[in-house]
Amino acid sequence: MSGAAPAVCAAIIPARYGSSRFPGKPLALLAGKPMIVHVVERARAAAVFDHVWVATDDQRIRDAVQQAGAEAYLTHADHGTGTERVAELASRLPGDAWVINLQGDEPLVHPDLLRDVVHGLRDDPACDIVTAAHLSDDAAAFDSPHVVKVVVDANGSALYFSRAAIPAGGAPRRFLHHIGIYGFRRASLDRFVALPRGELECREGLEQLRALEHGMRIRVLVTAHRSQGVDTPADLKAVAKVLGAA
Repeated sequence: MSGAAPAVCAAIIPARYGSSRFPGKPLALLAGKPMIVHVVERARAAAVFDHVWVATDDQRIRDAVQQAGAEAYLTHADHGTGTERVAELASRLPGDAWVINLQGDEPLVHPDLLRDVVHGLRDDPACDIVTAAHLSDDAAAFDSPHVVKVVVDANGSALYFSRAAIPAGGAPRRFLHHIGIYGFRRASLDRFVALPRGELECREGLEQLRALEHGMRIRVLVTAHRSQGVDTPADLKAVAKVLGAA
């Protein structure tokens, strides 16, 4: 069964200036361009979006995006999560819109993966959220609290996300490395941001756990398209090497 495509499909990229681990991260330069501009260009290359918008709390980020010829909007400064920032901007869209929340620190996200997330919403109309992960056996990533892991059920729906090393055991320690991208129907997005935060979200610092704690279904697409997010200056150097070799 497939769901009908909406009248509007938008990619909205939340970008906050004040990261605790990496202040000013969206403006960090990669191959001569701010990181946030790389993310916008990847979204545009997917060629499935009616709008590619940046939702930010900082005029400097807005200026950098607009100077690159893209659309950026200032949102309220007091949002607790990126998805809340996305939802504020998504309120401008029709009620049946599909919204892809693409993290502003994913400059290597593959355009094919963005298309796959949109198709995931189309192909599974019963799910609330679509996200993605890739299979990894990287021992350092498995142990890193900066790498989010996800475990899924037999139908590909998320059971849990964690910064901890899950699932335990096994040799090699293969795991699903979560990629920071989420596809919502606007009704699911509106429901999500209206929910109270739960204990698991607060303890892990992972907003997607709010959905699981309240019974929302998250479909996880297992993809071969790996994406390296940027949480720290060391991550930025690693991504710069990848872009330099491309």
